[in-house]
Amino acid sequence: MKLSGRLSLSLTAIILVLSGCKESPLLKADEQLVKIGHAAPLTGTQAHIGKDNENGVRLAIEEANSAGITIGGKKIIFQLLSEDDQADPKNGTIVAHKLADAEISGMIGHLNSGTTIPASRVYHDAGIPQISPSATNPRYTQQGFKSAFRTMANDEQQGRLLGQFATKHLLAKRIAIIDDRTAYGQGLADEFEKSVKSNGGVIVAREFTTDKSTDFRAILTAIKGNQPDLLFFGGMDPQGGPLMRQVRSLGITAQFLSGDGLYTPEFIKLAGVSSEGAYSSLPGVPLEKMPNGLAFRDKYRAKYNRDIQLYAPFCYDAVNIMIEAMKRADSVKPEKYLPELVKTDYSGVTARIMFDERGDLKAGTITFYRVRNGKWEVAETLSSTPLQSSLAETQPDKKKPE
Repeated sequence: MKLSGRLSLSLTAIILVLSGCKESPLLKADEQLVKIGHAAPLTGTQAHIGKDNENGVRLAIEEANSAGITIGGKKIIFQLLSEDDQADPKNGTIVAHKLADAEISGMIGHLNSGTTIPASRVYHDAGIPQISPSATNPRYTQQGFKSAFRTMANDEQQGRLLGQFATKHLLAKRIAIIDDRTAYGQGLADEFEKSVKSNGGVIVAREFTTDKSTDFRAILTAIKGNQPDLLFFGGMDPQGGPLMRQVRSLGITAQFLSGDGLYTPEFIKLAGVSSEGAYSSLPGVPLEKMPNGLAFRDKYRAKYNRDIQLYAPFCYDAVNIMIEAMKRADSVKPEKYLPELVKTDYSGVTARIMFDERGDLKAGTITFYRVRNGKWEVAETLSSTPLQSSLAETQPDKKKPE
């Protein structure tokens, strides 16, 4: 059976877009190709999270192409250009130059703060709007780049609530900190430390490792001698899982708390039974309480035959925010639609999203999760405004068995 020429051409263009093909499809006179960039670690130990980000971006682009969007009098064919930055700052900058040279109209990413921050200057200098769905280090939006935005609460917000959660909810007094020296891990640990001290906690040890290490016994042995009642880790799940195993194997009974980098199924897989009782934070409300979270989960599962790892909903929202700005500006030119990004008021999967003057979310929440019976379960959701007095009412009953 032969397809009509027009239908065949449209299907070819969509297939190229969905496959991430770098070659430009043939276009009719009334069609325009718009390239959307994405970068994340697509190989290596963080590839499961990077592919999750890419899947969120791809799903939004697929839906936009199916909708037949017209901007500036032309039907828009969106094409995904996705690159592997390997979670490496140097490679992140190389990737940024590559995507800028490819004349992308907008950038979604990078995943890690350590790659996002140096790459953001490249996009700024090229005049390309950038929305990161997962880089939380405050420095990303503190550089004064009008092109930089993010769809997730930053580490000033997250770190403050992590410190309050540790001292007010978990009732920790003696706290040890380990970070992986990345822009994300160290940045979050720094904000956590400030919050702990302001809430009356004592830092009994501050150690560091790398985002490539898997043996933490030396620093854990040193920490054990300080008898902390809580251990905080700033880093990602490839290190967090083995770290959690070694914490328990060394007989350290302190409570374990981390940021969003460990809120993944992979952390539980890597840590095994040692993950039980571990706490983690994640900006935003739980998926089932997101405005369109369950619908997105079902679409994601149907498309990819797997569960969401971490940031895919935030990536999906980032793409749609960018496309909506293009539609309002009636232009896909970065200099035309960038002013519309600043005005964003978008009801997405994750939340109602509005940006402040720096490109950060105007309001955000942080949810805390705990591993129970091999699964992450919601423990508490807090506003990124100063701690509410109702927190004390939700403290665990120490008389009840955990």
